[in-house]
Amino acid sequence: MAANINILAAVIFALALLHTFFAKSFEVLAHRHPSHAGLFHLLGEVEVVFGFWAFILIGLLALIAGGDSAIQYVESRHYTEPLFVFVIMVVAASRPLLGVVRGSIKTISKVMPTRSLLAQVWLSLAIVPLLGSFITEPAAMTLAALMLAPQVFTKDMPEWLKYGALGVLFVNISIGGTLTSYAAPPVLMVANAWQWDSAFMASTFGWRAAIAVIINASVVSYLLRKHLVNMQPASESRKEHRIPVIISLIHITFLVGVVIFAHHPVIFFGLFLLFLGFTQAYERYQSPLLLREGLLVGFFLAGLVVLGGMQQWWLQPIVSGLAPLQLFFGATALTAITDNAALTYLGSLISGMSDESKYMLMAGAVTGGGLTVIANAPNPAGVTLLKQGFNDASIGAGQLLAGSLPPTIVAAILFLI
Repeated sequence: MAANINILAAVIFALALLHTFFAKSFEVLAHRHPSHAGLFHLLGEVEVVFGFWAFILIGLLALIAGGDSAIQYVESRHYTEPLFVFVIMVVAASRPLLGVVRGSIKTISKVMPTRSLLAQVWLSLAIVPLLGSFITEPAAMTLAALMLAPQVFTKDMPEWLKYGALGVLFVNISIGGTLTSYAAPPVLMVANAWQWDSAFMASTFGWRAAIAVIINASVVSYLLRKHLVNMQPASESRKEHRIPVIISLIHITFLVGVVIFAHHPVIFFGLFLLFLGFTQAYERYQSPLLLREGLLVGFFLAGLVVLGGMQQWWLQPIVSGLAPLQLFFGATALTAITDNAALTYLGSLISGMSDESKYMLMAGAVTGGGLTVIANAPNPAGVTLLKQGFNDASIGAGQLLAGSLPPTIVAAILFLI
């Protein structure tokens, strides 16, 4: 029975993956068939896909193995990452924190040898992803997406350029978290097992990642330069209360606290509840919190945790059976169809891996982190925050893959040097 359940789980995982590639088609159907638009819109929400298929898997498990077994499996999964991404998205996107980042980028852009708007876009695609090594990748994705949305991801921007910029953002976030040992989910999975500290990450992966990030951001910024329109963000387009420095400092403190206790959900969720109370008490300094968007992303990642937990039986033999160079390309490809943190976690369970194989597994996992929505945990957050700027308010998986291939190749070259 166990073998049959494993095969069933793999089939459902494959169907969920295919669903992500056809999600945009459901949005088109929603416009063509208004009477069933609600259902098609639901099926077209990329963030709903894995949660939707996870419930199907749970239901089939209950029918085959019994309700108790299904519940036991669901409760055996660890949901710290979905909870953390939800919390960090809401906190990082708050108006005071976004104002601090936006103000800092504008100040830096004024001293750069190019027009201010182009410099801001470059900084959002280069420096903010590298900042993810310190404030975590999901926080960096949230801040970068909100910074880029009004200038790059607009209806007037050519669609191919938007996918190019999205691919660069996703790849840069994935590799930009490798300067430390705690910010990138795939690094976290192996840091203790392989005794990789932040100094090792910076000297082995970080400098290569930083060069790739700068190259990717520079190329796409050059392509965007003629199409950039200086649109004011909605939060700045109307008169609002000036945010006192103490309010901004308190928000920064909440962000730092959540990052420090990222592996302790009871503590970081308690901080989040305090954060919600604080924002309510000082509502005049706030914009609407991204609660809906954060919940959708959390639902997506929780579904991925449930579905991915039953793929070890076929993933681990592939990972353990590859030579180092094969492992790099294999990990890059496998990351596109499974979360890169899950891939490195499976690698940490393999005893006797050589140092070269460990390096290749990690390098491949982060290199492929921008190829699909599910390749890296922060990607669903970027999709949620930016999809309104695309045709049909939906991001096509095929177009994302095409847009992310060039920056992925740049990252691969740097990691293989």
